[in-house]
Amino acid sequence: MEWTTLAATGLGALIGVGSTLLADRARWRRDAAARDHQERRDIYVTCLAKYRQAYELMHAAAATHRDRDTLDAAVREAFRSSGCDEVRESALICAPQDLSDVLEDVYATLRELQEMFAAGDPPPDSPEFQEHRLRHGRAVWAARAAMRRDLERRV
Repeated sequence: MEWTTLAATGLGALIGVGSTLLADRARWRRDAAARDHQERRDIYVTCLAKYRQAYELMHAAAATHRDRDTLDAAVREAFRSSGCDEVRESALICAPQDLSDVLEDVYATLRELQEMFAAGDPPPDSPEFQEHRLRHGRAVWAARAAMRRDLERRV
């Protein structure tokens, strides 16, 4: 047996193993990027949904608790039970800084609404309250746009 045949066989095996390892590494990176993208998307959707749920629960609590003694506690409990604090922390951990800043703006406007609901002043049908609600809506739209940009950038 000639040594060139043995060397060619060995070289062919090395090339085959090397190309398989490279292909597996490329597939792993692609799959990891897809998983990361899906995790971010899920966190972003959950965050926005929980913020919306917090608003709806606070609104319902304010509508059903007219007594000032129970109104504050009911609104604050509605906010806590929505789960928006937990999902906010998850989003802030995984989001880039510019998106974290936008999410914090949404959270700040939601907390302003919480204070208004809890105080019962101004009433939800007042122009002043509606201005705060619209500010919250604009912050949510800005967050959605930032989330889309982040998800498009990472595809």
